[in-house]
Amino acid sequence: MRIASRLIGGAVAAALLTQLTACGSILYPDRRGQIEGKIDPVVAGLDAIGILFYVIPGLIAFAVDFATGAIYLPEGKTAQVSPEALRDAVTADGKVDPVRLKSIIARETGHDLPLDNPQLLQRSGNLQQLAAYGLRPAA
Repeated sequence: MRIASRLIGGAVAAALLTQLTACGSILYPDRRGQIEGKIDPVVAGLDAIGILFYVIPGLIAFAVDFATGAIYLPEGKTAQVSPEALRDAVTADGKVDPVRLKSIIARETGHDLPLDNPQLLQRSGNLQQLAAYGLRPAA
């Protein structure tokens, strides 16, 4: 009986600990107090993982992050690069220049991505994707 209560207590403690780390209010206390903005995909993803494993604590994490404003990105920050900015990375023959792409991503997001990593998967787009971004194939 004593071992079962310790196991249950340990499981509850582990669940609460994982939920505390998934809460944007704990990860980014400087973001508290924001009223609106773009949602940070990292915080939203961590909260969603909380919902997957522990429904009630995950919902509480979402509610706390929205109520405190910690789920929003800081003012002036974005989590993506606009298609207009990415046009400079496309060469005249329709190929993507990795050096230009790396510099655009670093300038727009502040993150230096390892685009020369050999494990990087590169996929080509189709005509519909190019048209959605206002680009024309130049093949």
